[in-house]
Amino acid sequence: MQLRRFIPLIGLAALGLVFAQQQTLTLYSGRGQSLVEPLVKQFQAETGIRVQVRYGTDAQILAALQEEGSRSPADVFWANTAGALGQAASKGLLRPLGDTLLRQPVAFVPASKAWVPVTLRLRVLAYNPQKLKPEELPASILDLPRFAQEKGLAGRVGWTPTYSSFQDMVAGMIALYGEAKTREWLSAMKALNPKSYASNPAMLDAIRAGEVDLGSTNHYYVVRFRRAGYNLGLHYFKDGDVGNLALVTGAGILKSSKNLVAANRFLTYLLSPKGQQYFAGTVGEYPLVKGVVADAHLLPLEEALAKSPKLDFEKLPLDQALKLLRELGIL
Repeated sequence: MQLRRFIPLIGLAALGLVFAQQQTLTLYSGRGQSLVEPLVKQFQAETGIRVQVRYGTDAQILAALQEEGSRSPADVFWANTAGALGQAASKGLLRPLGDTLLRQPVAFVPASKAWVPVTLRLRVLAYNPQKLKPEELPASILDLPRFAQEKGLAGRVGWTPTYSSFQDMVAGMIALYGEAKTREWLSAMKALNPKSYASNPAMLDAIRAGEVDLGSTNHYYVVRFRRAGYNLGLHYFKDGDVGNLALVTGAGILKSSKNLVAANRFLTYLLSPKGQQYFAGTVGEYPLVKGVVADAHLLPLEEALAKSPKLDFEKLPLDQALKLLRELGIL
């Protein structure tokens, strides 16, 4: 009798192991592969859940999700910015999340409850301290074209117009100042003959090498270059300036998901102490869960939040920003 009972238990255990091994999570990531792949591999190793990742910009991922509709194989959309997540929520692509996930972050929980904030970054101005003094830098990013013109920096300014965080900053500018003023700023920047870079590390490496002298970027890229021993300046504009726009990364579960358990485990992992410490320690971003220690070289979270303008980050006019960038021939 005992043997009869034991045999089915062996079968069930083996079946459970096979099921765990067969779980696959399909992740669409607007976050860069070099930044997040180590954490994805860590998740796979600890859970046994296989993760298939499609990388792209937030705009590319959104376009793919809309084209695929209910046929999308995606389970999770992990975005670089809240603007993209807000777009996904407004288009009905994401399913509502439960309170177990939403009550963990200390800030930026969206009204839609369709995605969970994971980390925070600030836009800042990176510069070459051998060429520019911190006290002479402009108080607002809106004054950057005039400053660069007066300093003879035409052709010496870098920017990353294809990068989603830059596009969200443009969307924030539209939300705060209107399209006409944003168009004027972009046109003035374009008149400086700026050098375009496909990524922020490439632009910061160009600043370090003396190819350009400054450029708007995310704070953690400067942090990472400084950790590597490079002398790069980091400038905050005045409090509330769009040049310091807070950018929230986050993730949501697609309505098309066929793997809800695995998708929930992935979002839970992003908010776990181990996941949050990875972002704080390895990437240099601000964690959004209590008890996780941020990089000691960063402003305290409260001060960082005071630097950013107050906006509904879920309603940034990203489509309008992309349209404007295309009209001006910047994209």
